[in-house]
Amino acid sequence: MNWEPERLDRFIGRANAAYYAGRDPFADFTTAPEITQVFGELLGAWAAVAWQAMGSPDPVILAEAGPGRGTLMDDALRAVGQTMPAFRAALRLYLVENSERLRAVQAEKLPGAVWHDRIADLPPGPLLLLANEFLDALPIRQFVRHGAGWAERFVAAGQFVEMACAGPLPQPLPQPLPQGEGGVISLDGAIFEINEAANAIAAHLAARIMRDGGAALFIDYGPAQSGPGDSLQAIRDGKAADPLTNPGSADLTAHVDFAALADAARAAGAAVQGPVPQGIFLARLGLFQRSGALGRRNPGQAAALMAAAQRLAEPDRMGRLFKVLAICHPNLPNLPGFAE
Repeated sequence: MNWEPERLDRFIGRANAAYYAGRDPFADFTTAPEITQVFGELLGAWAAVAWQAMGSPDPVILAEAGPGRGTLMDDALRAVGQTMPAFRAALRLYLVENSERLRAVQAEKLPGAVWHDRIADLPPGPLLLLANEFLDALPIRQFVRHGAGWAERFVAAGQFVEMACAGPLPQPLPQPLPQGEGGVISLDGAIFEINEAANAIAAHLAARIMRDGGAALFIDYGPAQSGPGDSLQAIRDGKAADPLTNPGSADLTAHVDFAALADAARAAGAAVQGPVPQGIFLARLGLFQRSGALGRRNPGQAAALMAAAQRLAEPDRMGRLFKVLAICHPNLPNLPGFAE
């Protein structure tokens, strides 16, 4: 057992690598593509419209980061094959997945796909990237304000330990805010999270999209604006668990900082659309109309289809906590789901 303090992001990275290599994550949680086929169908339609807005390049890379069981892309490809065969013929399918066990599952649904370990490994060319619940599993760092300085959280013996920051912070962190009458709002004890891996991915995709064209769509949970708070959580056997004990036995995730993602993308020259709440985004794409149409064709499944749509869209379920953000070339118009 490692009793030496380990920086939190390194602990998370090690724990999640072991978890995805050795366990079936879908025994612990359910993602939107597994809830209803309509989710993947709508994202396929979104990608097809974005492809047209790009000028219909042929070939075009269609990639998914964190494809799980391959359900989302399977549903997306079926939908575009039926509604926009020209896009289906033009796309070249790539999957970003470093779990050999999950790659084998994905290969059964998506023959002909090409796999890479990292988004940075995708070949050059016009790109459409889909990423649902991908960023939340990337490792975060946590910093705690104490007086005029910052400490960073490490993990040792299943507990947090704080160590003084020896060097410059990876990005500026908030300073105490004026409160009026000469006072300030204290940040003492406040925790701030930084996801360096997610921000680096946003910057890389932005630079690539500026060079080759395209768009990247991220769907994940977290606030639209940056703020303090400890969002690290663990799911083990379908239940909330202590994220610091038994590393590799639970899925560790944290809220996505969409404002930081947007800043990283804009700094590299790309445009950003959103974030908008998932419920609004999917409703604009036709979630309820498509679910109703499927229900009329399959009356025995109508109630389940509508219940699934409500689960994805209702504000007190997944509709508000989950957000959708697109990084795209500035020449693209407002893409589906983002226009008022």
